[in-house]
Amino acid sequence: MRLFRRTDQTRSQRAEIELLHDGETYRVQLKRMDTARRFILRVRGPTRDAVLTMPRRASLKDATEFAQRNAAWVGARLRRLPEQVLLTDGAIFPLRGQPTRIVHAPGSRGVAWQAQHEDESLLYVTGQSPHVPRRVGDWLKIQARKDLEAAVALYAGRLSCAVPRFSLRDTTTRWGSCSGTGSLNFSWRLILAPPEVLTYLAAHEVCHLRHMNHSARFWKLCRSICDETDRAEAWLKAHGADLHRYGAKPSGQPGGSIAF
Repeated sequence: MRLFRRTDQTRSQRAEIELLHDGETYRVQLKRMDTARRFILRVRGPTRDAVLTMPRRASLKDATEFAQRNAAWVGARLRRLPEQVLLTDGAIFPLRGQPTRIVHAPGSRGVAWQAQHEDESLLYVTGQSPHVPRRVGDWLKIQARKDLEAAVALYAGRLSCAVPRFSLRDTTTRWGSCSGTGSLNFSWRLILAPPEVLTYLAAHEVCHLRHMNHSARFWKLCRSICDETDRAEAWLKAHGADLHRYGAKPSGQPGGSIAF
């Protein structure tokens, strides 16, 4: 085990350690927090690592020993995670909830296009083989922006408010957000989910233009303009984490925890 990085921050202090267990190496982020009262170790699915939250006054030695004692648990949790799916030729991924297979078409014109062959959904991608994942990712973000633009405009109209600007990110703790200035952010991975999930997230964030909280009034408004609210929420809780399997790994998301 070795500590190889430390940085100081205003409210927390981070470091990273490596755990060696049964020939495997696991990365653990150390995060000092003013509000922490005990050690809490979490495994993060998308980045396939762990984070150990610790009290600010706790010693690095105690934190490292705690992590080492739980190295087997970390390894077991990581092995249980579903495999990442790279967006390369032959890979199958969900597009608007529909299983879709990537087909590399190097001799064709254009960049990428979707087609239906019998009962199979296909995404054809041109260019050289090493460029396929990037081209697929870029195409998916274009599709996500197109669908979200339509959905945001729809629900802004239902609330009789100006259509807000939004940006796309690759977040793991939130599918969408609304800033105090009314700017919206969405995960591009919503294009992988069924259409009603993406449209619900648009409605959800637009409703925050009226209520910057999750009060009863907020949920009443959200359900009044989007009938899919409860079903989409249930889908995200059941299947949302799986969307992070596809493509490049984003920043971390909890995938289990252990405390002391």
